[in-house]
Amino acid sequence: MTVRLRPHHLLCVLTYVGKGYSPAFVANMTRIAGRLGAGEAVEIVEGPDDICAPLLDGPDPHCRLARVTRRDRAAARDLGRLLGLEAGPGARVTLDPDLLLNLRTAFASGQIRSACAGCEWFGLCGSIAGTGFEGAVLAAKHMRLGGRGR
Repeated sequence: MTVRLRPHHLLCVLTYVGKGYSPAFVANMTRIAGRLGAGEAVEIVEGPDDICAPLLDGPDPHCRLARVTRRDRAAARDLGRLLGLEAGPGARVTLDPDLLLNLRTAFASGQIRSACAGCEWFGLCGSIAGTGFEGAVLAAKHMRLGGRGR
């Protein structure tokens, strides 16, 4: 199977520690992080994705707002530069330990965080990155960042 993610959600999974918009969102995000950790591939999509699913039934889901689309464009640009690929709809990646370490290193340095500007989770994600991603649900075996072991 493949996990369908919009570009900025590929960044979100890097720091996800079990917090979210609602209990249904948290359960879904935790399940998706587990699938990614088990080696399922990511397919980049445009618009609402597998993470958005629990939010789409509510009134005016933020998943469809223009600012979220702008966030996706910024994330796709940053990820494309880092990974050397077109990070738009249809792109596929697998978050193996090496790629996860590469993404987290770039995230912690701010290299791929332009999409995060104005996000309500910015502070939390920055603090998670600052601890070497301690407590992140998506873990890489034997991953080390900034001298801290997992």
